[in-house]
Amino acid sequence: MKSILIVEDEQAIARVLAAYLRKAGFDVRHAADGPTALTLFDSDVPALVLLDVMLPGVDGWDLLRMIREKSSCPVIMLTALDDIQDRLNGLNAGADDYMSKPFVPEEVVARVNAVLRRNPHWTAEGEGKRYFGNLVIDLAAKQVLLNGAEVALTPRDLSLLIFLSEYPNRTFTREHLIEQVWGMDYDGSDRAVDLSIKRLRQALSHWLPETGEIRTLRGMGYQFWIAN
Repeated sequence: MKSILIVEDEQAIARVLAAYLRKAGFDVRHAADGPTALTLFDSDVPALVLLDVMLPGVDGWDLLRMIREKSSCPVIMLTALDDIQDRLNGLNAGADDYMSKPFVPEEVVARVNAVLRRNPHWTAEGEGKRYFGNLVIDLAAKQVLLNGAEVALTPRDLSLLIFLSEYPNRTFTREHLIEQVWGMDYDGSDRAVDLSIKRLRQALSHWLPETGEIRTLRGMGYQFWIAN
């Protein structure tokens, strides 16, 4: 049974979400503040975190940053703030999805299932590694290594990198990447692709440019370019 960690200080909302998620077959844990959430997270990493932005003490943005420093566990942000900049901030900080309050509990469950279906495009265990100069994608260990050190990436950024690396020197539009990586049920902005590409470039900033790079082809899309 997959575990969901709800981080929400409004008890009524937390109880409703927990009831619907349990009905959908999930094991649910609840934290009303940041420190408790981190303790529960460290004791048993969940399959996904539902994270409220407005929390006492440590807010949701700081908690998201702390989670991303140690894990690529999927995170859906929950907030009463319905501003496009807040959405972009959340996605740019590594959130996997973003829902504004008030929301329908059934939709939250549907979003949870949708995010959990977006698995990184790893091939079967034991199929080896892909080498791109000093960049290595270890398919068995499910790791991305740069100069021998593991690169911390969010699940969706991992998914995008793996997908692009499967098709070197081929150009993909935002729409194609949304369909292949985010999924057909994704209803957000295609700007999410740009933000994911930006994070990947930052994470891979020490990838030898003469070996490969993620290129932008104006008016066409993105390409995982490698030297022939």
